[in-house]
Amino acid sequence: MKGLKVLSLFDGMSCGQIALERAGFKIDTYYASEIKEEGIRVTQDNYPNTIQLGSVTELSGDTLPKIDILIGGSPCQNLSMAMAKKHRKGLEGDKSGLFYEYYRLLQETKPKHFLLENVGGMAKKDKEIITELLGVEPIKINSKAVSGQLRNRLYWTNIPNITQPVDKGINLNDILVDGWSDREKARCLLESDSRPLKNPLKMFHRYYSTGFTTLIFKSKQHYKDCVEHYDKHFKGMSAKEIEATGINSNVYEGLRYLYQEELEALQTVPKGYTKELTRNQAAGILGDGWTVDAISHILSFMEVSEEKEDYTYKEVNDEIHNDLYIQEVSL
Repeated sequence: MKGLKVLSLFDGMSCGQIALERAGFKIDTYYASEIKEEGIRVTQDNYPNTIQLGSVTELSGDTLPKIDILIGGSPCQNLSMAMAKKHRKGLEGDKSGLFYEYYRLLQETKPKHFLLENVGGMAKKDKEIITELLGVEPIKINSKAVSGQLRNRLYWTNIPNITQPVDKGINLNDILVDGWSDREKARCLLESDSRPLKNPLKMFHRYYSTGFTTLIFKSKQHYKDCVEHYDKHFKGMSAKEIEATGINSNVYEGLRYLYQEELEALQTVPKGYTKELTRNQAAGILGDGWTVDAISHILSFMEVSEEKEDYTYKEVNDEIHNDLYIQEVSL
């Protein structure tokens, strides 16, 4: 099998490169478009032959050779329900609007295969715009099937006959270095995990009252002790109200956020892949990244032939729709 020429937009730390290898594909040339220094550092540390192209806005498909597959996960900041409402401007936002650069380069490079990833909870109108332009219905896959993390994502691709991955039965507690979690799965990793709180009581308040983080406890009993103390003194209070009580306790000491090694495991990247970075730096790019085993599952359905076709995507919409097997699952 000849090696693939890959163009990866919004490449991050090259999760696509890992996924292609896991799916059994040989890579001839891997072109990466990325601007975050931390992501580029990790990529070049693990894949020094990667050709970095810089910003997607300055990239022209005319300067590249024939591309076999275009991959990318365009920014989700303006699409995600996890963002503050004022930032949810959809594809009109300055971050998520970069999807149109993906679409532009898809037209310019005309690869045989393409794959686009984004959040599962975007607004219907934005989902419909992407679907109309790419000409294929998205496949919804939750990373919980292949990892210890909840990560509901949409994938648009012309790779045919994709089915849902078999559930590997991995729970959060299975990947912990030490400690215990009351949750079966970690909450979806986000870039904001790179900015953790430091006060144990504030950490527990955010975790217990909103669910918008993942904490690890020393033991099951430690978790129960934290819950009992919180319910007795702070139940129903805001963070400011809790602070005003002046009540604190060492019961919360010892709870922690996920270690770097655990963050890597949840995204199913190799252990030590982000070793060039601090824990918080790694949390940022891992939160921005892909669950590798979900991507490798999708790519495993790709057939590579020696002959390469040139086509425009709207012209083959009907053919792709007939061939593509869609199965959606919810959280």
